[in-house]
Amino acid sequence: MPQSLLVFQSLWAMERRQPDGMESSLDEKLEKIIAGGFDGVSAEWGNRQQAQHITSVLKPHGLTAEGVCFPTTIDELKPVLEIGAETGLQHLNLQPNARPRTIKECIPLLEGWARLAEQVDFPVYIETHRDRMTTDLYFTLDLLDQLPDMKFLADLSHFFVGREFSEPVSEANHRLIERILDNAWAMHGRVASREQVQIEIQFPQHKKNVDLFKRWWRYGIESWRKRAGANAKFVFTCELGPQPYAISGPDGKDLSNRWKDSQLLREIIKDVWNS
Repeated sequence: MPQSLLVFQSLWAMERRQPDGMESSLDEKLEKIIAGGFDGVSAEWGNRQQAQHITSVLKPHGLTAEGVCFPTTIDELKPVLEIGAETGLQHLNLQPNARPRTIKECIPLLEGWARLAEQVDFPVYIETHRDRMTTDLYFTLDLLDQLPDMKFLADLSHFFVGREFSEPVSEANHRLIERILDNAWAMHGRVASREQVQIEIQFPQHKKNVDLFKRWWRYGIESWRKRAGANAKFVFTCELGPQPYAISGPDGKDLSNRWKDSQLLREIIKDVWNS
């Protein structure tokens, strides 16, 4: 089989957080994702009962999951790996929920998590995310200097906001992002501006930002294709989060329909994959 693209939908992104207070149940969210044609879901994987239930719903449809976890210590990863081994995962997304001030302090945590990850049959990726060990682009690149085999799940929106790149983005800054992407094995997808982590992808004034992220996503996919095996699957998770990620108007409602935007984002990344 050739390399293939899987497009997941984030369960967190299915939260409405609208003024009417109405929220869908877990099963309703999963049914909508399945009916919407996504290949799987991204969900927090620290609750055994919930993870088992999500797996039982997805499996008959041939879908799988991206687990998400937020360990602050090496040992906090162990129970999540146990749940993942019981349920099966496409991969585990580890947000390193520790904030050492020095590279030297980070290395034992990253190496400890890597040793534990060797014990399971699914990959574990380190997410690039604000308010985590990977909050800053330069610091993360310094980590990569020390651990060149580290595998990222790249969410580039955090770096774009965090560094507030001037526009148009310089070739030097493109090279920094590409270095992250050369170690990326999956992605989370949203479009950011210099000042906002999530902007509406259908608004015409945001086209330049959509084009920028398409450029980065295309580079990341092309880089992955060179590194991955012949039958490998690349996961892109649509993660258009609820408020306060989503921008709201004076009525407290989202400015756009995030579910429809997620479906559009899926088509955008499919076009990038096929281009």
